[in-house]
Amino acid sequence: MNSDEQKWLEEAVRLATDNVTAGGGPFGALIVRDGELLATGTNQVTPNLDPTAHAEVVAIRAACQLIGDFKLTGCVLVSSCEPCPLCLSAALWARVDKVIYAADRDDAAKAGFDDREFYELFGKPRESWPIGIDQVGIEQYFEPFQAWVSKPDKRAY
Repeated sequence: MNSDEQKWLEEAVRLATDNVTAGGGPFGALIVRDGELLATGTNQVTPNLDPTAHAEVVAIRAACQLIGDFKLTGCVLVSSCEPCPLCLSAALWARVDKVIYAADRDDAAKAGFDDREFYELFGKPRESWPIGIDQVGIEQYFEPFQAWVSKPDKRAY
């Protein structure tokens, strides 16, 4: 780890700690590109009543708005804790180059945030999941994709 990464991680941890005092969850994140801080995010799940408002997602959304693009190629996601599957998926969709984090999933579990459940769930058959996930075939199932394929001016992602 270089000194910049150390500094970024310290900032993410500071954001997370301050966010607890402000009423949010104990998670903070940064998006950095070429050594420049683009955006920060803190966990806003309970203040915003939004289960997707994880620190990493908040930071990714802010960075994308700032640069005017949905791709964060060339960026680093810096998180106070190992990203959960939701946040890791968001980082993959955003095309960040790298993710670094301070605490890990075991540390989060000690504080009552057991993301391991979700990591493990994805390895199990869907029939055993706590929610039902069923494909229901309808005649028009492919129409949205056909509209996409036929659209000449689409912006692929």
